[in-house]
Amino acid sequence: MMNRPQMQWTWKRFDDLTPHELHDALALRCRVFILEQGPYQDPDEYDQLSWHLLGRAPGSEHGAALLATLRLQGPGVKYEEASIGRVVCAPEIRGLGMGRELVAEGLAQAARLFPGASIRISAQAHLQRLYGEAGFRTVSDEYLEDDIPHVEMLYVP
Repeated sequence: MMNRPQMQWTWKRFDDLTPHELHDALALRCRVFILEQGPYQDPDEYDQLSWHLLGRAPGSEHGAALLATLRLQGPGVKYEEASIGRVVCAPEIRGLGMGRELVAEGLAQAARLFPGASIRISAQAHLQRLYGEAGFRTVSDEYLEDDIPHVEMLYVP
């Protein structure tokens, strides 16, 4: 495990991602969502309708490892509310509090882009505490999504 890095956060719309940034984001998502958690279709129609957050160690040049990413959609895209999804931290930074920092940056961007909007997420059930600490509350029973227990959670500013 590495020491807790100071993260350099970059927000981009899908069309503004460079080919290298898109590759890095999809490679990290594949590493975690496909290789660790099992096969499913990760890139989907929501990628093109999203803001993407990329987290790297400061001073990283092109090609440096992407350590964290998520995507954000506005109200009416996936749900009636805004939505955060594909939240992922590289295995080597787990347990360092970076997931909390990633979610906090996602909430801050949502507040800037969609002031006053609630945010709905489909969260892996074992991450309810993480999201609960950020202000989300569970609003559904547990259900299976891609053979992993999930719950819907809602953040109301």
